[in-house]
Amino acid sequence: MPSARPPTARQLTAAARRLGNVLRRHGLQMATAESCTGGLVGHVITEIPRSSDHYLGGVISYSNLLKEQLLDVDPALLARTGAVSPEVAEAMADGLLARFPVAGVAVAVTGIAGPDGGSAEKPVGLTYVAAIRRGGTARIERAVWPHDRDGNKRASALLALELAHAAASE
Repeated sequence: MPSARPPTARQLTAAARRLGNVLRRHGLQMATAESCTGGLVGHVITEIPRSSDHYLGGVISYSNLLKEQLLDVDPALLARTGAVSPEVAEAMADGLLARFPVAGVAVAVTGIAGPDGGSAEKPVGLTYVAAIRRGGTARIERAVWPHDRDGNKRASALLALELAHAAASE
């Protein structure tokens, strides 16, 4: 169940620090693909000194066109499921691993931050996060955040950091 309050900057920083520690411990580097978070995951990671040891960079693919062109997400998949789906989140993560051959971990976020853009099937706050360790199976989580736009983005970023940590710990 989502928290009644969005995560704080301190919670995001702590999660980024834990992720960095596990990536360094396993000798892994990672990359991010972000849609609804607009680069927040990468920003939080790079707030930690020495993050260049493990963070390669990311792709902010807010539009479907960039999901297709930069992450090789199949246009037919986007047409069939929409950008906010578990399949697209996984395809974004897979696209990262293809584009960043030295990345051992990839995490992707897609969702509807709000305050509008939602529907009965896909409400505001709906987010899918996929994380995968190269050679492993994708971990995909669905959440529906109850916050405002900023809070939904922060909650999605925290979930991305936590799923990336789990993937790196495999």
